[in-house]
Amino acid sequence: MTDIVPDTLVDARYKILTRIGSGGMADVFCAEDQQLGRKVALKLLHRRFASDPEFVERFRREASSAAGLSHPNVVAVYDRGEWDGTSYIAMEYLPGRTLKDVIRQEAPIEPVRAIDFTLQILKAARFAHRRGIIHRDLKPHNVMVDDEDRARVTDFGIARAGASDMTETGSIMGTAQYLSPEQAQGLAVSPVSDLYSVGVILFELLTGELPFDAEAAVSIALKHVSEQPPAPSALNPAVPEGLDAIVLWALEKDPADRPQDADAFIVALEQMRGQLVAGDGSGQRTAMFAPPIAASEAAYAPPSGSYDTVPPNYGDQPSFVHEPAPRRRPPWWVWLLVVLALAGLGVGIWALTRPNEISVPGVVGRDQQSAASTLTARGLNVDVRRVTSADKKRDTVLAQAPGPGAKVKKGTTVRLTVSNGPQQVRVPSVDGQPQQQAIAALEQQGLQLGRVRKQPDGTVPAGNVIRSSPEAGTVVDKGSKVGLIVSSGPKLVAVPNVIGFTRGGAIAALRAQGFVPAVTEQVTTAKPPDTVISESPTGQQRPGATIAIVVAKAPAQVTVPDVTGQPADAATQQLRALGFEVRTSTQAVTDQTQDGVVVDERPVAGTKLDRGAPVRIVVGRFTVPTTPTTPPPTTPTTPTVPPAAGGQ
Repeated sequence: MTDIVPDTLVDARYKILTRIGSGGMADVFCAEDQQLGRKVALKLLHRRFASDPEFVERFRREASSAAGLSHPNVVAVYDRGEWDGTSYIAMEYLPGRTLKDVIRQEAPIEPVRAIDFTLQILKAARFAHRRGIIHRDLKPHNVMVDDEDRARVTDFGIARAGASDMTETGSIMGTAQYLSPEQAQGLAVSPVSDLYSVGVILFELLTGELPFDAEAAVSIALKHVSEQPPAPSALNPAVPEGLDAIVLWALEKDPADRPQDADAFIVALEQMRGQLVAGDGSGQRTAMFAPPIAASEAAYAPPSGSYDTVPPNYGDQPSFVHEPAPRRRPPWWVWLLVVLALAGLGVGIWALTRPNEISVPGVVGRDQQSAASTLTARGLNVDVRRVTSADKKRDTVLAQAPGPGAKVKKGTTVRLTVSNGPQQVRVPSVDGQPQQQAIAALEQQGLQLGRVRKQPDGTVPAGNVIRSSPEAGTVVDKGSKVGLIVSSGPKLVAVPNVIGFTRGGAIAALRAQGFVPAVTEQVTTAKPPDTVISESPTGQQRPGATIAIVVAKAPAQVTVPDVTGQPADAATQQLRALGFEVRTSTQAVTDQTQDGVVVDERPVAGTKLDRGAPVRIVVGRFTVPTTPTTPPPTTPTTPTVPPAAGGQ
């Protein structure tokens, strides 16, 4: 999964703070719940599982089942959901160490403290078992421990509620060092399988070592099936004999020989702890705990409600251990020990006197290595005969003789008929071939077409095979599926938007993405000169594609000629030939020679203008002048002067 950086908001609710760790199935982060204001441990499923609908459905169901577990020794599950193509679980956040950290730093752990840790794990397991949930991966890595040694079991991520219908019976789930023998063999599991894992944890607490370890997980699993574990006291002499017996009881190979429920395991450990605290460090009385018979276990009924709570004063002296009060008669558990001791004595006498015969286990259908390990662990010899089988994979046991359940003496040879698998062929080389041609080549070899996956490739043409899976030359069973990775051509790249860039900037940006720029110019005054005004094509294109860009070009300037005195038609033709836009207006003239002739131009001749600029010419229009009429001169009239009055 791509690393998630702090402050990422998951599902619009959980803000990532820090990474806590990563496992085989999921990454775990410390996050803050934005709705409730609390820290949570957020487990995000790896994307390789998120693409498997069946796995996601099981993950969802298990989260829902785990959310129903409310117990002081179980980490609470708050929420589940989907985000960014995967699923998540939000759990209670617990600061502190894992029990594995405690073991690494402090083991071997003092027996009483080791018992205290184990009792808390058992109470969590018992609570889940009563609700039909088997953890399947109990290990110290999945147990959180606080500063007061309170233990909380987490990671029910691969548990299944009861008999889930989401996976096939027989699928192996868990961590090799803590697997029960039945898990290691791919058999059905039960709550008793979890108790085996708890036995391994207790062994590791007491010794600092694992009962079975090896470099390969398969080797460890085989040891769980076929080897007997050492007593813890062989590695740590401080472990009392009685505690040895309890640990080895939990580590019995046959589930029927182990404690049949968490209650039986808890009772044995609490009795052992009581003896250690009381000062009986030898633990001899608890040493009588041989695997109890079903009737003796059925006779035990644990006190109601005495194990599913953690007392508030839990510490060096847990409250679930009580000093025995003085009694006038032996307590009930003494009688139980006596019954168990007698039963153990009877079993021992029977073992010493029974005939040296054993029952042959059934191994048909298992792989050769596992079958041989099971038979040799019972003291039987193995002889293998291999045959070709068209429908059984290689190394599968097809038959056995003597058959399952037969009573034979130790050292008897069991003959196994083992499959050599179907006929094998080599994967042909189909690299570079067209897809249909490659399919035909596979079918000719007796192989089937598997998954076809498209992948960009700059060297293989689209539709041709890049490579096969398995690769050419690999030896496989005839009829096997072979996947093909087919080229979808070069990976498409987004064409950068360079409109508005300068010519040089646009060319550099396109070349940086693997494109070939093709430049044309367009005269315009709408954009500054040398600026990109358009590009084509856009969107996603293959590297190496040609991208056409159009760059603005300033119009060329032309000198306005002197056209005065020319006829209007000739002047217009000359100006248009130079790229000017001619505009015409008229002016009255009295000189008949100026009729139809340019008498003025604007702008004046000699001015430099862009091509396409307007030039106005003024054309003379002759008008006959009108002669004004002059009125005749007026003769002044001499006024008549009347005679003077005295002159008569």
